[in-house]
Amino acid sequence: MATIGMDRLFYAPITEDLNGEETYGVPVQMAKAINADLTITLSEATLHADDGLAYVIKDFNSGTLVLGVDDLKVAVVKALTGADVDDNGVLISASEDIGLPVAIGFRAAKPNGDYRYFWFYRVKFGFPAANMQTKGDTITFQTPTIEGTILRRNRLDERGNHPWKAEVVDSEASGDVIDNWYAEVYEPTFVGGGDEPEPDPEP
Repeated sequence: MATIGMDRLFYAPITEDLNGEETYGVPVQMAKAINADLTITLSEATLHADDGLAYVIKDFNSGTLVLGVDDLKVAVVKALTGADVDDNGVLISASEDIGLPVAIGFRAAKPNGDYRYFWFYRVKFGFPAANMQTKGDTITFQTPTIEGTILRRNRLDERGNHPWKAEVVDSEASGDVIDNWYAEVYEPTFVGGGDEPEPDPEP
């Protein structure tokens, strides 16, 4: 999956019902993107039988998404971390702040001119990290990073699964999927709700 660029970084707020099932708000541009580092953690199990390896299970557990951006505006930090703004317009971060999860979307440019589009359905961010440096003979840009934990979403898709990521290359997408990618968080669609179970064989 070779890529040569990244842009159009958006987040979508999440509201939850009493069962924790997500409803996504309208996506909002988060910042100008610099880079994204994705690491996935799997739950693994193996079973040996008849002196050999019989089964291997590798299930999604969680992931880490580290985003490098040009800047994080006050409204974005407030939305991602739960920090608040006081009466004088000053952003106040407190140890009691609890950030709500959001959906994260962006696209990555491919060498052939296509783009690979992403939505991560549920990401819980911590506080952004930043480096500061005095200006010397040369100017070095210092930009913030923010790290989030990727979780599966609570709301089931049409097959009864818990998605954690949607991904597509624009040249392979059908209909108006790409045109609407940032209008709303993409919702998986399976004709008839997914594959029907195989009938039991005749006795």
